[in-house]
Amino acid sequence: MTSRAIARLRGFLLVLAAAACGGHGGGGTGPGNKPVVQVHNNTPSLPAGTTYTLSATFSDTTNSSPWSYDIAWGDGQSSSGTKSSISPITGTHMYAAEGDYQVTVSVTNQLGATGDGSVTVSATAPVILAAGDIGDCTRLGDDSTAMLLDTLAGVVVPLGDDAYENGTLDEYNNCYAPTWGRQKSRTRPIPGNHDYNTPGAPGYFGYFGAAAGDPATGYYSFTLGSWFVIVINTGTDRPVNYEAGSPQEQWLRSQLASHSQECVLAMFHHPRFSTIANRSPITSYTDAIWNALYEFGAELVLNGHDHAYQRFAPQRPDGTRDDAHGIRQIAVGTGGGETLYEFADPTPAGSNIEVRDNHTHGVIKVTLRSGGYDWKFLPASGATFTDSGSGSCHGRP
Repeated sequence: MTSRAIARLRGFLLVLAAAACGGHGGGGTGPGNKPVVQVHNNTPSLPAGTTYTLSATFSDTTNSSPWSYDIAWGDGQSSSGTKSSISPITGTHMYAAEGDYQVTVSVTNQLGATGDGSVTVSATAPVILAAGDIGDCTRLGDDSTAMLLDTLAGVVVPLGDDAYENGTLDEYNNCYAPTWGRQKSRTRPIPGNHDYNTPGAPGYFGYFGAAAGDPATGYYSFTLGSWFVIVINTGTDRPVNYEAGSPQEQWLRSQLASHSQECVLAMFHHPRFSTIANRSPITSYTDAIWNALYEFGAELVLNGHDHAYQRFAPQRPDGTRDDAHGIRQIAVGTGGGETLYEFADPTPAGSNIEVRDNHTHGVIKVTLRSGGYDWKFLPASGATFTDSGSGSCHGRP
């Protein structure tokens, strides 16, 4: 055989080998005619407890439809589906705990060949974004706080009185939905007394649906990372519904006794402590709630109702300071729905108020990290007041 013939034979064999391997050069098919999968890492990190949205594409020159796909989320959970044509693969998932997760998308064609691609997603400490006293069709303050939420990742918590004046479904659709309602899919709501101006709060429960809990009770709990989060319903404005021995107080104690999380956050509309003019410095109708929370070692309480920002030092239910096991209350009635209240002057005797402001609408960002929490008040555009700090989880006294 001549050298020219040998060269031609070698070239022919190389072509056959390349065809057998199904090369990548523009073909969209991997070795062994496997689909080529690309997972797009549009959100490399996000707070735990919020929704991660996956987007992936694939190509396959064999065009062997249909294709089946599987998404392994990296936390033991998975999703699957089929495609009759080559088109994007999408999915959503929520990571319950902090950590790095490898997300893998596998695509299998009708010939049984499977290709995959993966990305790493980091779930960071969970974030709460909260304020109360929000939606009012006659004001613009709620528009300004809603614009803050558009730029922030986290779980959105309206702290009650979310749609003025009476919490009707029309008021929710017309006054809350265009502003804070843009974040409805990531909202954990809390009822306020204005919601119950309409008996039974049908507007509140009708608007938020299952996220608001059982309409017969209005209280619920959930976990965020290493935190146990409790939503209490004081919105009925009937202390008999949350006094000692009531079904809600018994439920609260049961929840606190049985959870396994390291830290506890409680959220409800009415603050126990206040420095607002013409309000009692300590409200007696939250006795049973605070007694249970303190007994079981809760760290933090968030409230609305008082139209101002008020942060108190850690304290016992009777209002005495307790840096070792006290509960920090932060009242954030600054959602923009109403004018801000006047403060008592002078400050009530014995008050453990640390920071207060009644000139600024905004939201509080609370990062619920392992072993502690960080807070920061974020003012609406044009305002300058802010407040920030950290606290540690402490367990039961």
